[in-house]
Amino acid sequence: QVQLVESGGGLVQTGGSLRLSCAASGRTLSRMGWFRQAPGKEREFVATIGRTGGQTYYAHSVEGRFTISRDNAENTVYLQMNSLRPEDTAVYYCAGGKYSSTWDYWGRGTQVTVSS
Repeated sequence: QVQLVESGGGLVQTGGSLRLSCAASGRTLSRMGWFRQAPGKEREFVATIGRTGGQTYYAHSVEGRFTISRDNAENTVYLQMNSLRPEDTAVYYCAGGKYSSTWDYWGRGTQVTVSS
């Protein structure tokens, strides 16, 4: 059974930074990623990274500000978030896939709040 546990969320001022972590237990996943859901909105894609770390993709809204990375030895994926804006406020969810085309596992989420 795979479990994903996020950490690193919190309250930060506009322009600040946070680093989210997601520890996976049970197996090494193919692709891993981050999604977010703001109040009253649907969950949206933020970033994804391939198994070897060489393939990364970002939502247009975060490109250039967020960086996704992974440490396969620790089975952990990270999301470095810089230049945070109030519109980045959301619950951030870690996701993992057994294959490069699936999202099979989800964490419970971590709250990120950016104050103006």
